[in-house]
Amino acid sequence: MAASDFTASLTPPIPATTSAPRSAISELLHDKAAAIGLAFILLIVFLALFAPLVAPYDPAAQSIMARLKPPVWMARGTWEHLLGTDNLGRDVLSRIIWGARATLTIGAVTCLLAATLGTVVGLWAGFIGGRTDSVLMRLVDIQVSFPGILLILLVVAVLGPGVWTLVAVLSVTNWMVYARLVRGIVSSTRQTPYIEAAEVIGCRPARVIFRHILPNIVSPLLTLAILEFTNIVLAEAAVSFLGFGVQPPATSWGLDVASGRDYLFIAWWLVTFPGLAIVVTVLSINLFANWLRVTTDPEEREKRFARAETAKRRRARRRVGA
Repeated sequence: MAASDFTASLTPPIPATTSAPRSAISELLHDKAAAIGLAFILLIVFLALFAPLVAPYDPAAQSIMARLKPPVWMARGTWEHLLGTDNLGRDVLSRIIWGARATLTIGAVTCLLAATLGTVVGLWAGFIGGRTDSVLMRLVDIQVSFPGILLILLVVAVLGPGVWTLVAVLSVTNWMVYARLVRGIVSSTRQTPYIEAAEVIGCRPARVIFRHILPNIVSPLLTLAILEFTNIVLAEAAVSFLGFGVQPPATSWGLDVASGRDYLFIAWWLVTFPGLAIVVTVLSINLFANWLRVTTDPEEREKRFARAETAKRRRARRRVGA
């Protein structure tokens, strides 16, 4: 028997599902909340990518004569500025569209860097174990003990505000959750028969990690990254609100909220619309991430299928009884 066949024979079989094969799209459409969430996410991504074409105005263009115009449905509102203007006469809708680009870019790059660093540390700690595992996990515990937002503000205050400074700081302060997740999964699969078999037949540690262990953590890592993306969006908004994040003339949703806080009682739209963009984006990502977690987990899929079958049988019994 070939070595690869021997290793494959010891790999735990994937439980067969009794449900009829359905495409991911049909499963997504079955979950209306997740489908709506994904649709809004795609809309925001589209607006961010094509902001120069979609936005009606330059987000930094000022017009003192048009300052503090209300939204179009209010008494002084005009169709020229659908969501009104700010204290400098800048179009609110254009700033929200361009702010989506900055906010999503910061969130995506930060998640990528933090996930990469955390995955490497978690794989190293979980696979090697022993003193290396103890030292790395104690470092994780030490960094987790620091208040996140305070640490971010301290580092940004020392290095100076800016987009890439914010990305670097958020990456350094958010990699620990990935490290803990990966370390836990690797530690639990380290003693499984197919991992031991791969080591017995002479597979190098790099091959064991990237061929046999890493594929098992892709699904939970993806779900975690999507959920952490919402935390990054909220953290960016908080830091920009405090003046340490994105700096004018650039814009982001957090900076827009900060700019409109002094006009909250006379121009509520300056804070409301960027705030709603943050809330709806975070909610949509959470709804989609919940569906993704259930869909990529075999046990959760079996539970969902069992609940669906139970509901069908109950409806059938009601029809027969009627």
